[in-house]
Amino acid sequence: MQVSHETIYLSLYVQGRGLLRKELAQHLRRRHQIRQPKRQAPTNRGKIKDMINISERPAEAADRAVPGHWEGDLLLGTPTTAIGTLVERSTRFVMLFKLPSGINAESARLGLTGKILTLPQNLRRSLTWDQGREMKEHVRFTIDTGVQVFFCDPKSPWQRGTNENTNGLLRQYFPRNKTVAHYTQEHLDKVAAQLNGRPRETLGWTSPARRLAQVIDESASAGVAPTS
Repeated sequence: MQVSHETIYLSLYVQGRGLLRKELAQHLRRRHQIRQPKRQAPTNRGKIKDMINISERPAEAADRAVPGHWEGDLLLGTPTTAIGTLVERSTRFVMLFKLPSGINAESARLGLTGKILTLPQNLRRSLTWDQGREMKEHVRFTIDTGVQVFFCDPKSPWQRGTNENTNGLLRQYFPRNKTVAHYTQEHLDKVAAQLNGRPRETLGWTSPARRLAQVIDESASAGVAPTS
């Protein structure tokens, strides 16, 4: 018999008409006292010029066969503060980055560009994002980094499922409705390192950090240049 995570959560929250006792909620990764239904997607979405749809993304990205394909998003603190999140689809390796000047297209591009360019060239293949207006400067980002951006369909978070799941884990460190503007890049790197050090069942109980190191070692053995 197999029991899904949803069944477990429902059984926990069924007592007290959906309210979980505080002492029990402290042991949950996301610490929700009330079971929260899926909410409507934010309304700050609109048509972005020159978008390339996720349907045109290479098959190697879809089946996770080749490392270097990333999913990204902004993780909101308060409505006016956010941090950038990136997850590599094959290894589940996480990177976080600051927005240098608030939530806007230029800030997102600069923060994202700086972080992506820290990667070896063979790990910079594509980026999948939703249709948030913070990606209006995606063409400039692609010119600066060589990384093609693919956009999900509207209201389709499952098309970035790895990133959505990771953002949920990050809520343990960055609760909703609390500013994230004061966190330094050093602190964000430490949080990412903690997530990357956790063994994952989907990786055969190895960690994202170890899996990424294996990818880099294999590339070096095959004669692939590790730097840009």
